[in-house]
Amino acid sequence: MLLKDLYNLNFFEHVKVGRNNHSQPIRSEARLLASYLGIIARNVNLLPVNYESWHHMPNSNKNKAVDNIKEIFSLEVSYNYVKKALGKKWRDHKSTLKKEYFNKIISLEEKLRNVLPGMLRYQ
Repeated sequence: MLLKDLYNLNFFEHVKVGRNNHSQPIRSEARLLASYLGIIARNVNLLPVNYESWHHMPNSNKNKAVDNIKEIFSLEVSYNYVKKALGKKWRDHKSTLKKEYFNKIISLEEKLRNVLPGMLRYQ
């Protein structure tokens, strides 16, 4: 199954993600889950980047993200594991954005003109 196939699943279909004895996701479904977590982590409407850290992100946002994942995946791994992995992907995304846009010595007006599509203006 490919990532694009996830969007064609009907309401009752789920991708089952197994786990090893360390409660880590395994097999090709684990790669699919990891890719999907990356997509969710980059969704700034669901998980905004204006929070200082993942710990400051409201639980309501984290729970919405997990609910979105539960709509597609049937997980044998714990939801704490999923939140932790999602937090890592979110931090990586935030770091990439910061390296690319924040550290440049330009005015606030210039930064606001270069806001990425889909990103809220003052994130």
